[in-house]
Amino acid sequence: MQKMMAVALVACCVPMVAQGQSWIGKASYYGYSGNKTASGASFHSAGLTAAHRTLPFGTPVKVTNLENGRSAVLVVNDRGPFVRGRVIDVSSHAAQVLAFRNQGIARVRVDTFRD
Repeated sequence: MQKMMAVALVACCVPMVAQGQSWIGKASYYGYSGNKTASGASFHSAGLTAAHRTLPFGTPVKVTNLENGRSAVLVVNDRGPFVRGRVIDVSSHAAQVLAFRNQGIARVRVDTFRD
C-alpha cells in the first residue's frame, strides 16, 4: 500500500517537471525475477523498472496508460522490447500500477525528463 501511495505521489508531481523526449505506442510487461537485465542488475518483477531500446540505463521515465490515465515513474534497466510497434516493456508490478496487467498490452505515452 505504501508503494502505491509513493507511486501516486510521484505521478502527481511529475507533470511539474520539464519533459524531454516522448514516444507513444504499445507497452507490454514481463516478469522473470532473478534473471540478469542488460544493465547487469538482477530483474525483480516487483520493481518499478522498464526496458527501452535506446535510453541509457538509469534513465527515469514517466509512463502513462492512455486508456485510463494512470501513470508511474519507472527506471530503465534493460533493453527491449523486441516486438514491432512496442515502445517499452515494463515490470509486472509496473503493469499492475498502470492497470494493464490483465490485458497484457496497453497504449502508452513514455516521457523522459530534461536535466
